[in-house]
Amino acid sequence: MSGKDSNEYVQRMKEITAVLHRHKLTAGMNPEKLRQILADLGPTYVKLGQIASMRSDILPSRYCLELMKLRSSVNPLEFGEVRQMLTDSYGCPPEEIFASVEETPLGAASIAQVHRAVLRSGEDVVVKVQRPGIYEMMARDIGLLHRAVRLVPPVSIKESVDLNMVLDEMWTVAQEEMNFLKEASNMEEFAANSKEIAYACCPKLYREYSTNQVLVMEYVDGFEIDDKEALNEAGYDLDEIGKKLVNHYMQQILEDGFFQADPHPGNLRIRDGKIVWMDMGMMGRLSARDKEQISEAVLGLAQSDAGRIMDAVTTLGEFRGEPDHARLYKDITELMKRYGKMELGEIDLAKVMEDLLEIMKANRISMPHGLTMLARGLSTMEGVLMEISPDINMVEIAAARMNEQWLQDFDWKKSVLKEGRRLHEALHKTVDIPILAADILQEYRRGETRINLDLHASDDLARMMNTLVKNLVIGFLITALLVSSSILCLTDMKPRMLGIPMLGIVGYIAALILMIFVLLRHVKKRKR
Repeated sequence: MSGKDSNEYVQRMKEITAVLHRHKLTAGMNPEKLRQILADLGPTYVKLGQIASMRSDILPSRYCLELMKLRSSVNPLEFGEVRQMLTDSYGCPPEEIFASVEETPLGAASIAQVHRAVLRSGEDVVVKVQRPGIYEMMARDIGLLHRAVRLVPPVSIKESVDLNMVLDEMWTVAQEEMNFLKEASNMEEFAANSKEIAYACCPKLYREYSTNQVLVMEYVDGFEIDDKEALNEAGYDLDEIGKKLVNHYMQQILEDGFFQADPHPGNLRIRDGKIVWMDMGMMGRLSARDKEQISEAVLGLAQSDAGRIMDAVTTLGEFRGEPDHARLYKDITELMKRYGKMELGEIDLAKVMEDLLEIMKANRISMPHGLTMLARGLSTMEGVLMEISPDINMVEIAAARMNEQWLQDFDWKKSVLKEGRRLHEALHKTVDIPILAADILQEYRRGETRINLDLHASDDLARMMNTLVKNLVIGFLITALLVSSSILCLTDMKPRMLGIPMLGIVGYIAALILMIFVLLRHVKKRKR
């Protein structure tokens, strides 16, 4: 590190120390104080706070909700700095590209600010200009935070969270946001995914005028999505807007796997009967596996199936340390008790997602970044709905879209092969059961059997185990009847009917009656 860099680090550390001292950090921390500290530390920490607000699997939900307020504007740049940035990016005076650029910005944020402009060709556009030196400033502050992590005592949050990994992830997300060509690609991908949706779009991109530090897109007028009075006066139906908004958001999540991670009202407008999605700098992405398991979790919630939710959670996440499956199952069962008796239309999907992430946090399960961004997005979307159309329920729309997608994507051949393979495996293992049972009995007679059990069963699990044992006993009995009857059929035992020993026929009939009994009990249980 050069002497100049070292001096900058020392100076920045003094500034950080002064801010922490002013806010009396030693007196304790709360969500509001943390937000104020980050705001005072400058653009780097404002952006890190915004990214951290999406990590509800690490931070308590009340901290995440408070940090979401950091999206508010920061002090704008002087226009001279904006003009210089445009000149440096284009390699020529901005007047060669734009007929005019308004000096007063439409808005200023931690990484960039936005100005209205007119191209020399006459189109009204918006120019997003990056703050000069923001990359170097953030890189320096991330470096300081990595140093600070090394000073954190070992008995602390470090035991459950890899802080260096979290900082690296935040830095990766921040770098993507600072690369405006990446945002341009996001806009193109979003537009391609939405081209068949008549009621939704995103601003037109002017790729030829966009660089790493400058993004040019069409100017979007119309109404802000939460301006209810103006929308009503213009003849819009707010419930229709709410339904279409959620339906398109569910498409982004469940079908595209590429969604707006920050759908707050400032990023949504209504123009000419269309919902215009803006600001593609922070987008979430879900893999095919993520989408499948999210669908499984939602269906598990709809069916009050704690096991299905647990399977989805363990498939999606990764345990930090030794897993405690019993505790996880108990926590999910408690979640089901809260939501299991609700009608589908009464369930708050964002709240369920928040509660589920709290369970994952308590069980030290790390989740994919896309899922934590999804939790933040759903929470923000729920807030928008409460403002414009509080009667719209995301769970109902999500379930309907999942059922529709299931019918479209269902592969009968693949399903039959999968179930046939499972049946073959079950039959193959069933053949081994008598041999294994005989081995266990032989060991018991010789006094060699040692069984150590440590069971912590919930009532649901106890009932499930009881049912399983009963079914196994009946299964053994049916197998014994079928096998013994088949053996009798090979003998000359009399009396006989239709050439088959009568006792063998009785055995087959008894096995059939038991199988019908098991089937009827299963059907009755499913109906309850």
